[in-house]
Amino acid sequence: MNGNWLARYLDTKAGRPARGLVAAVVIGLGVTLGQASRAAAQPSRGPVNVLLIAADDLGIQLPGYGDSTAATPNLDRLAATGVLFRTVYAAQASCSPSRSSVFTGLFPHRNGQYGLTDAGFSIHPQFVERILTRVLKRAGYRTGLIGKLHVAPDSAFGFDWRPSVDTRRVRDVAAEADRFFQAADPRPFFLMVSFKDPHAADDARLRRTDGFPIQIDGLPTTPLQPTDAMVLPFQGIVAPAQRRRVANYYNSILRVDTGVGLLLERLNRHGGANHTLVIFIGDHGPPFVRAKTTTYEAGVRIPMIIRWPEVGRPGVSTALASTVDIYPTILDAAGLPLPDDLHGRSLRSVLADPNSAWREYLPTEFHLHHPGSVFPSRAIRNQRYKLIVNLLSGRAEPTRRIDGDRAYRESRAARYRGTPVRHAFDVFADPPAVELYDLERDPAEFFNLAGRPDYRAVQDELTRALTTWRVETEDPFLDSAFTDRFASRNQPRSNRGIIGLVIAATAAMALAWGIRRHRRIGNPPASGALPQDLG
Repeated sequence: MNGNWLARYLDTKAGRPARGLVAAVVIGLGVTLGQASRAAAQPSRGPVNVLLIAADDLGIQLPGYGDSTAATPNLDRLAATGVLFRTVYAAQASCSPSRSSVFTGLFPHRNGQYGLTDAGFSIHPQFVERILTRVLKRAGYRTGLIGKLHVAPDSAFGFDWRPSVDTRRVRDVAAEADRFFQAADPRPFFLMVSFKDPHAADDARLRRTDGFPIQIDGLPTTPLQPTDAMVLPFQGIVAPAQRRRVANYYNSILRVDTGVGLLLERLNRHGGANHTLVIFIGDHGPPFVRAKTTTYEAGVRIPMIIRWPEVGRPGVSTALASTVDIYPTILDAAGLPLPDDLHGRSLRSVLADPNSAWREYLPTEFHLHHPGSVFPSRAIRNQRYKLIVNLLSGRAEPTRRIDGDRAYRESRAARYRGTPVRHAFDVFADPPAVELYDLERDPAEFFNLAGRPDYRAVQDELTRALTTWRVETEDPFLDSAFTDRFASRNQPRSNRGIIGLVIAATAAMALAWGIRRHRRIGNPPASGALPQDLG
């Protein structure tokens, strides 16, 4: 892949003409994720088993999503017998918040798991009794977990079975799952298997050099090597060190695929395949700059494959789905009632007919990953366009490194001066208050269209949809005073007092500055001008 990769990529996406825009939006249809289909959910013939498989930091870098870099025959086979969802958002591109939504059916801004458990965040006490495993246990399920949970309070989940195993060693994972499946217990089961791959290496030295373990326990048997094609489209960085890191990310994906194959083979061996709801997801996007810890597509868009025997019809769905949909789907499969205040919806109807009508808008959010990375934002998309609102634009900045990735520093190299790559990283590092992207023509989100007169109708529509979703889901960050307090309290301790004073003293001035700044850098400079089909 050479320096013209972006132009060629955009050209391949420009074939379908822009659809006409609706001047007025009926906000009540499809914005609140849970409101439309709860009554339609019907219990199964009996409670089914549930196998939830999560891969840590896995985005859509899979053949089923158009990326053929790493062959994944086992995931392909699962997709062939289930439904592959093309467009799925994690509730937040950070591990603990994302997983908290799977276990509560609520977005992090409501359930309280704003950031990592390591930073002291936890599900609000009033939602502890509704944690998925507690609900299932009360309904007679036995529950198990292989791998990390990383949602607090840990003790509230009450897993019946929780072995200690290195989940990068996927053969060991399969052996533990085998023990769980063969247990002489007549109860239906819920088992979550959480693979550590393709998360960055735990060892700090390896994280700085190779980024990810190349091989674990002899897997993959033939590791992929860095090549000129090892360039992530949402980065466009071609440095040798970055190619090595990208290659090893894909090597980690190869291990996940092997692990999934071994896991499903054990399930089949014990006769559970025909009565088990299987859900495979990534918990959020890859540990690279402009992905994890952002609301860009590379951070929040994840793979999801669901196989629900006797309900699902194999196929590919374009429905806009979210990880908050997993909780109601599992309760539906278990024949249990759904809480009225859920943010998600059971996916039963889409699984029965992948082309059935679904929601019109898909939201996501970010608060922080760890203290010092506070940059709350909200985002929403429809089938084509994406709006991002950065709540502290001009007053805080996103973290410029994640898990050892040095792409931002590489983007400062002279070769990128005046290019779309440099501009995209500039906007990432110091975002304007509003970003708007045409995901059909610009899937890497390099060209911000916010503020352009010819996209005003789109921006207004998505702004209304986002505001409605935030109001209906009781987003506390609608209160600017709450947002300021949150930012102040979660900065590094030595900076909190100063930052709090600055925020309190300059809020109005910063807002005005942010508007001026948005006009100045919201769109690429002349040297990185939009392609003609976006102009």
